[in-house]
Amino acid sequence: MITIGQLARYVGVSIKTIRVYHDKGLLPEPDRDASGYRRYGANDAIDLIKIRTLAEAGVPLARIRDLRSATDEEFQQALREIDNELTDRIRGLQATQGRLRELAAGQLAPLPTEVGAHLVKLARWRFTPRWVELQRDLWILVCATYPDRAVTLFHDQAETPANPALRQLFLDYDHAHDLDPDDPRIDDLARRISEATRERYGPDEPPELDAASEIPALIQGTVNASSLAWQRLDMLIRAQLNT
Repeated sequence: MITIGQLARYVGVSIKTIRVYHDKGLLPEPDRDASGYRRYGANDAIDLIKIRTLAEAGVPLARIRDLRSATDEEFQQALREIDNELTDRIRGLQATQGRLRELAAGQLAPLPTEVGAHLVKLARWRFTPRWVELQRDLWILVCATYPDRAVTLFHDQAETPANPALRQLFLDYDHAHDLDPDDPRIDDLARRISEATRERYGPDEPPELDAASEIPALIQGTVNASSLAWQRLDMLIRAQLNT
């Protein structure tokens, strides 16, 4: 018979771990000697080794007690279930790791690859950093709130700057940011954008997220709030498209 300290050393666990196994009913309490100390035998050591092996394999302590009394078939099935659970946890951890790496790279809210590539093109096409950053933030909002519709809407919107004539319109929109709201160039730009929109879509409505969604208004409100010129430009475009 050996003491709890000797058992811990032989099996390679801590005394505290053995006590936890006792508390959870995994390892039966042994008989005590005349002085009240626990005394362990070979069977206790074997049981502890089995428990340690299962625990090191990732089996939750709550499952170990049931596995100890399971049939071989039940044991194998339980191990398969635990393996599947571990696989799911690993995938979750890998996803978390990926997000941490994106955060380390300065991507607070990662966007789909094609949206990121589009933002790079905007910079190459001489859109201002202010415009690119605004587009990034707005696509973060759209992708987070409407992940299914966002792809369709993005493809429609991405076609605009890909067309040189339409691109120039939005470059003018971008650079109108600092104009005086009463500058006549605002009126001319609103007219040109309205005409281009009618030509592109005809009598049809442009793609939208959801007729009942407040997100488009929230997005346009964010754009308008950054510039009085943009605010007036939006008002003129809406008025002309509704006539």
